[in-house]
Amino acid sequence: MRLWGGRFEGGPADALTRLSVSVHFDWRLVPYDLLASRAHARVLNRAGLLADDELARMLAAIDDLEEACKSGAFRPTVADEDVHTALERGLLERLGSLGGKLRAGRSRNDQIATDLRLYLRDHVRTIVSRLVELETALMSQAEQHAETAAPGMTHLQHAQPVSFGHQLLAHVHPLTRDIERLRDWDKRAAISPLGSGALAGSSLPLDPQAVAAELGFDAAAANSMDAVADRDFAAEFLFCAAMIGIHLSRLGEEIVLWASQEFRWIEMDDAYSTGSSIMPQKKNPDVAELARGKSGRLIGSLMTLLTTLKGLPLTYNRDLQEDKEPVFDAVDTLLLVLPAVSGLVSTMRVNTAKLETSASDGFALATDLAELLVRKGVAFRDAHEAVGHLVVWCQVNDKEFGELTDEELAKVSPHFGGDVRDVLSVPGALAARKAYGGTAPDRVRDQLDTLRETVDAQAAWATGA
Repeated sequence: MRLWGGRFEGGPADALTRLSVSVHFDWRLVPYDLLASRAHARVLNRAGLLADDELARMLAAIDDLEEACKSGAFRPTVADEDVHTALERGLLERLGSLGGKLRAGRSRNDQIATDLRLYLRDHVRTIVSRLVELETALMSQAEQHAETAAPGMTHLQHAQPVSFGHQLLAHVHPLTRDIERLRDWDKRAAISPLGSGALAGSSLPLDPQAVAAELGFDAAAANSMDAVADRDFAAEFLFCAAMIGIHLSRLGEEIVLWASQEFRWIEMDDAYSTGSSIMPQKKNPDVAELARGKSGRLIGSLMTLLTTLKGLPLTYNRDLQEDKEPVFDAVDTLLLVLPAVSGLVSTMRVNTAKLETSASDGFALATDLAELLVRKGVAFRDAHEAVGHLVVWCQVNDKEFGELTDEELAKVSPHFGGDVRDVLSVPGALAARKAYGGTAPDRVRDQLDTLRETVDAQAAWATGA
């Protein structure tokens, strides 16, 4: 059943056969290969290479074979080298020699390049749907906590108070960019290689543009060599997948911190946390940790394919058999991780009291105090210095800003007066940052309004609505 061998006097060695076989992982391309086979059968018919009755029998056999593949009645065997070999065997079993006519004008080289594009364009839409679910979960939590003050951090040190909703939306914006990258990727992936043959096109009167349109592509490939040789569409998808993994990892890291005894910002739902086999009290953030850990797989898949592609001469080389497993693994990983993270986020309970009582810890209102002095005409350099001295004085004397008397303030700097207490309010600090993109609750609500429109459009694209 090999698709080659006419010029060989003997069969391949067992070691070569084991090395060459890919059907155990490319079998998932069955629906896409059969979809392309239907389109190819129709173009052979229009070219006069397949009679009308032959086309009808061919399409019926393809339909029957697809049902048999779905039910498990037809499965690949150890003798099938790849998905294409197995499916041709299935057609020959149903049609006899007529099944062999379908190979005219196409090669496994343009078949696999087409199948992989079809597979990815289909699955990218599913990935986008799962990303939309995570965006929606984060936005729902952000809406509830637009006015919840939280410690904003840099270097994992208390910096300035922020709206916790603002922080949650800081994880939504990267996800919207991830989706836009996938949508933009889809424009470049919407090119059909079918009709390119092994590398030079075909002398048969085929119609690659018609086949492309039937398969949902925007156009046929303009260069047959490029069509079968390059996998930049797969590498670009893997880059997008790796970036999604990095963004999930960052969110996962924050959730791990938020759920810790040291932070206690959130309580994870039992359905999305695990326990310890030895310590009965434990409640572990395994979903967040696995999201963080699996980013390494996604980054590794990208590196694998880029390394494979580096330095390959035109056109097809068997190295390209290594393009599918990284892609499949990335798709599987994202579709495994995203629903779990969405569930974790949507069910977590925010410890509002803990967040708000710690929002001003670590002299987090120091910047507000410096900006008060700036509004009074003090140069920011001098204001920064004065507030820095005040922080040191408070640390030495074990006091917070709000506990200082007018006399104590004056000792530190003549710039300080009793009006400093006007800005030593966390709600006031949040409300004051009302410029576009700021953490003021009103700006958080504006973000939500804009993000809802963006996410609705992304959801519509994923479903074809």
